[in-house]
Amino acid sequence: MPTELLYLRDAYLRSFDAIVTAVDPESRRVAVDRTGFYPTGGGQPHDTGSLGGVPVVDVRKEDQDVWHTLDGDGPLPAVGDTVHGEIDWERRHALMRTHSALHILCGVIWNEWATAVTGGNMEPLSARMDFEFDPLPEGFGATVEKLVNVEIAAARPIEVSFIRRSDAVLDEDLIRTKVNLIPESVSEIRVVDIVGLDKQADGGTHVRNTNEVGKVTVLKTESKGKGNKRIRIQVADR
Repeated sequence: MPTELLYLRDAYLRSFDAIVTAVDPESRRVAVDRTGFYPTGGGQPHDTGSLGGVPVVDVRKEDQDVWHTLDGDGPLPAVGDTVHGEIDWERRHALMRTHSALHILCGVIWNEWATAVTGGNMEPLSARMDFEFDPLPEGFGATVEKLVNVEIAAARPIEVSFIRRSDAVLDEDLIRTKVNLIPESVSEIRVVDIVGLDKQADGGTHVRNTNEVGKVTVLKTESKGKGNKRIRIQVADR
């Protein structure tokens, strides 16, 4: 039975109960039937917290199962046990703010310069993203920082929906997110929509409104080769 990914529909879920479906004693990994923990992927690092009262230090998705690595050397739960999960909310919320900030950045750059993203990575309240610029426009860092913070202050709703793959391929707003790169086995696409600004196929966690992000500072811009420029940002409270 595949692990149900609770965070896909409710990123604000802080705790949950689940049934243990598999245990790997050697690596101290536990799989469960449902989880609120986000596993590392898509440039977003895993959540931390506790499962069955034991700290969770790593979360990975392998095939259809989500495996939680537990700290320490104490006894592990057994298959069939019910365990209680608790998400480290401070870390989760910082990652939600950061991920939404990156989508705002993508939306601003796409709408202003029609330039696509080529990669990215994040940690709580800091991130970098690469774009197909060659070269960067004059005064780009200050300009994009101002535009991003205007969009944050606009308090745009951030909505999550699920659509059929066949419909996603036809959605002009999603074509630049390369839906065709999503595995064929995925029949339902999760869409994150910053209403009026940015719409992407995405499996990460986000805040509900842009004003929850706080404030974004562009720390640095870098050249990562011809046609590939990197932007480093920091997220902070206003």
